[in-house]
Amino acid sequence: MGNCFGGPENSVNPVATGPRGPGWSTTTTGGNRELSTVFTGTVEQSLDGSSRTEEAFPNLRIFAFNELKSATRSFQAANMIGEGGFGVVYKAWVDKKTLTPANNRVGMAVAVKKWKPESFQGFSEWQKEVDILGKMSHPNLINLLGYCCEDDELLLVYEFMEKGSLGNHLFPQGAAVQPLSWEQRLKIAVGAARGLAFLHSPENRIIHRNFTSSHVLLDSNLNPKLTGLGIARESPTDAESHVSTRVMGTYGYAAPEYIATGYLTAKNDVYGMGVVLLEMLSGQRALDASRTGKQRLVEYAKPYVSDHPKLARLMDPRLEGQYPVKAALSAARLAKSCVADDPKARPSMDEVVETLQQIEAMN
Repeated sequence: MGNCFGGPENSVNPVATGPRGPGWSTTTTGGNRELSTVFTGTVEQSLDGSSRTEEAFPNLRIFAFNELKSATRSFQAANMIGEGGFGVVYKAWVDKKTLTPANNRVGMAVAVKKWKPESFQGFSEWQKEVDILGKMSHPNLINLLGYCCEDDELLLVYEFMEKGSLGNHLFPQGAAVQPLSWEQRLKIAVGAARGLAFLHSPENRIIHRNFTSSHVLLDSNLNPKLTGLGIARESPTDAESHVSTRVMGTYGYAAPEYIATGYLTAKNDVYGMGVVLLEMLSGQRALDASRTGKQRLVEYAKPYVSDHPKLARLMDPRLEGQYPVKAALSAARLAKSCVADDPKARPSMDEVVETLQQIEAMN
């Protein structure tokens, strides 16, 4: 299988493909356009600057490619459960104790994400997810079970999230998906905010960089867990105001100052949290071409979040009016503060968690 973690910084990624050069690239994920500069194939060091070895992740299982090929029945389309900027996600089964893959649909269900060569994400994003999820654990972060790096194949194996993404519930493609109640939406918002606050904590100092409703996954009890950490970055130190980086993320969720300058701070995630809150309140997508003149939900929602008579026109009709008015107005005002034009005016994620818990108590 080889050593996928020993490459020096700036070494050329042997599996990187696709065009290289300046400019923007976009991919479509769940109706959202992801934005990034083109993938350069650079292998980065781990977030803390340490060298990578397979021994650094004792809690992760190293899978052989043939094991995962067997577990997914040769990556059959029937087992496909999603597709994103990195690749395709398949459902598979493993033994609950040993994580040995099974091909007879018995044991524990898992999600296998397989890199697609035409993707603008690649080895560095794969490596970043292993770095973060291999070392961190939190109730609101997806649990990475193992990985495969063999020849030109890059795969990640996660716990299976039965209820899919928050975006699937807010923007259902069919009548089979039941609408989320007000209480369920608040529960998900609180958990997602806790996940971001954990990443932002002084001990971790991680900026998610691509927080969207598609990157909030739900288990059988609608407990939320964050995913999509492949483009995460370490946040600035106390002596730095920001991290200068190539712009990556998803249109509609990325903060305007980050798109304009490439200056990244944790307030970019706070902005994304505000957009997701607006999606949860309205049932509308962060970016929608059918909203003439106001394709971005942030711009569309601003006139409605100040008082209840106007807010009622914004609220998701699938809620059928079943929500506490005072709580909804407080949530709308919180969302508005999160998407403030001035990043310094946005709350911290700890403050977002505290406010959401207060709103939850209003129920």
